[in-house]
Amino acid sequence: MTIILSDDASRLQIDRIHGWLASSYWSPGIERDLVKRAIAGSHCLGAYRDDAQVGFARMITDHATFAWLADVWVEETARGQGLGRRMVSWFLDHPSFAGLRRIGLVTADAHGVYADLGFHPLVRADRYMERLAPGLAEQLRTAP
Repeated sequence: MTIILSDDASRLQIDRIHGWLASSYWSPGIERDLVKRAIAGSHCLGAYRDDAQVGFARMITDHATFAWLADVWVEETARGQGLGRRMVSWFLDHPSFAGLRRIGLVTADAHGVYADLGFHPLVRADRYMERLAPGLAEQLRTAP
């Protein structure tokens, strides 16, 4: 069965996306309104089998120098078919992202997928800093 990729925001199935992200290791229990706000501020991509959404990814960017790839999700029934790689490639090949100097992401378990697409560990990790919400650092240190 064919899976179609589309960045038509009207096709996104917010309840489904919220369920996926709320069950993920990177945003467990995330609130639906927060997911909606994140989607509104991002260039989003959905993957669809017939009318059912089976994948999601989003890119946050200034469309000039930097982008952050986030929330790449493939529904269990569509895993193992290269859909995650296909969604990320869609962004990398999209004219809106051509010429960006840097695209960042964080992953705990898909390093091979991203490495095959040209991603690598930070070149100058000593220059990277982040500011976390209160309590998040401790939560991240104790997460599996």
